[in-house]
Amino acid sequence: MMARDDCTARLEHDFLGERMIPGDVYWGVHTSRARDNFQISGVPLHRHPQLVAALGAVKRAAARANHDLGLLDNDVAGAIDRACQEVHAGRLDRHFVVDVIQGGAGTSTNMNANEVIANRALEFLGLAKGDYHVVNPNDHVNRSQSTNDAYPTAVRLALSVELARLRGAVERLVAALNAKAERFATIPKIGRTQLQDAVPMTVGQELGAWAATLREELARIDDVRQLLHEVNLGGTAIGTRIATHSGYREAAIHHLAELTGLPVVSAVDLIEATSDVGCFVQVSATLKRTAIKVSKICNDLRLLSSGPQAGLGELRLPARQAGSSIMPGKVNPVIPESVNQIAFSVIGNDVTVTLAAEAGQLQLNAFEPVIAHTLLEGIDWTARGLDILRTLCVEGIEVNRDHLARITSNSVGVVTALTPHIGYAAAAIIARRALAGEGTIRELVLSGGYLAEEQLDEVLVVEKLTGTHT
Repeated sequence: MMARDDCTARLEHDFLGERMIPGDVYWGVHTSRARDNFQISGVPLHRHPQLVAALGAVKRAAARANHDLGLLDNDVAGAIDRACQEVHAGRLDRHFVVDVIQGGAGTSTNMNANEVIANRALEFLGLAKGDYHVVNPNDHVNRSQSTNDAYPTAVRLALSVELARLRGAVERLVAALNAKAERFATIPKIGRTQLQDAVPMTVGQELGAWAATLREELARIDDVRQLLHEVNLGGTAIGTRIATHSGYREAAIHHLAELTGLPVVSAVDLIEATSDVGCFVQVSATLKRTAIKVSKICNDLRLLSSGPQAGLGELRLPARQAGSSIMPGKVNPVIPESVNQIAFSVIGNDVTVTLAAEAGQLQLNAFEPVIAHTLLEGIDWTARGLDILRTLCVEGIEVNRDHLARITSNSVGVVTALTPHIGYAAAAIIARRALAGEGTIRELVLSGGYLAEEQLDEVLVVEKLTGTHT
């Protein structure tokens, strides 16, 4: 049932005074003050929908626990539960309007949620928004909670959900790279170290190595998600469980796990868990590690596709758009470039998270809002970037086969395979003469009498040179 005051402003008050609140919004006086105080990033809370959803789940679990313990009556608990369900489902996102960067350790975010839930619950009871003597943001919605346990719990849940999304993006990119590795498994090329010619390998081996390095990140993501599932809900202000019923902590955790489907458990030491943000540092490190690996792959893609005439020109990336406003026909590797920039942002955000974590004092870290924002943004950008890299670049990669064939057939890189047979010094002389244009490796070995032709043919088998023989 909807209230009839959607277009009529209402007067709300707190201990600081009174404020007029638009009639069509669910937030109240605390949110109004926070909107004025924190005009900083221009990014409202609803830009992180997983965090809003997690707040709905936390508040819903708390309401159910309070009802179990007889701390909320059936009508109020039921109305709060329904309102929380709508928050969790994203139906009230537009009412979460406080800036993501805020003072108060997330209090403004917590109160934004409390007010939205309270006013929507009042509508379910057929009452006007702001009729807080029936459903109060603090006394009912926030019952048995503090910002200091409800907010970080919601942040942890939101990060876990977003990391699961990132994991999926990593898996899909790994699969795409493996598919290309299989397709190009037998195409030889020259590997490089310090940008100098090294020894032969295959294009498939190069792409397969990219897939392998990213596959490692799946376990790291799983590990850090497990850390996120340990929450301090029930600890209230500093972890001493003040203002809670003796059975509240266990009941709230039970309901939260049931509502989210996540293996949520209570922290062993709630005081430690309320002040420590080491888990967020670990999330940032895991995200940074993944982003750096992907960025390195993008560096390789840009280098290997450089040209098309004066560069390496080994790979052909899909042409996505014109690359210049002045040079006709130029095409740039814009997809890898965009993913590189995501990595740069993630690396910078890691510094922000590190500083914010270190700056905590005594029983609370006041800087969790910037930690939450930078991590959620970084995970979102990275997941999007991986999917874009896969669909708009990796899946369309082609190999310049003729060019690679010319390079590998004349490369001195094969000389390394001769060292077990003729020694390093003799092989170095052959390499120097080949680079001076005195002949090919094969011609110089045979003319110098280093190896018989049959023996040389056995040594220079492509499968042996690339390590792909069985």
